[in-house]
Amino acid sequence: MGLRQDKFAKQIQRDLGEIFTIHKDWVNGAFVTISEVQVSPDLGYVKVYISLYNNPNRLMVMQALEENAKQIRHALAAKIKNHVRKVPELVFFEDDTMDYVVKMEKIFDQLKGDNGAQDSAEDKQ
Repeated sequence: MGLRQDKFAKQIQRDLGEIFTIHKDWVNGAFVTISEVQVSPDLGYVKVYISLYNNPNRLMVMQALEENAKQIRHALAAKIKNHVRKVPELVFFEDDTMDYVVKMEKIFDQLKGDNGAQDSAEDKQ
C-alpha cells in the first residue's frame, strides 16, 4: 500500500475503534478489536478485519455488524467528512489469526508430548 492508503487505513481503524466503543449495541455488546484495515487504491472500498476474543457468539456479532453497516458508515462519515470526498464502502471480516495460533500451539504441545514419550521409552531400553 502507498503512504496515503496507510495513513487513511490507520485513521479508519482509530475512528472505527471509537465508534465501536461508543455504540456497543451495534456489535451486540461484544469486545471487538480492529486488527487490520485494508484500503483500495481509490480509497472507496475498505476491508475491516475484526478480532473477537473469548466470544462464543461470533456469528451473531458478525451478523450484527452486517446489519448495522449503514449506521457504522454514517457514524464514520461524521468523523472523516472533512478529509475525504466520498465515504468508503465498509466490508467486515472476522480475523481468526488468534484461533490459528492457539490451534498450532496445541499441535506443537501434542508433538512435544509424543516426542517426550518416545524419548523416555528409548531410555528404558
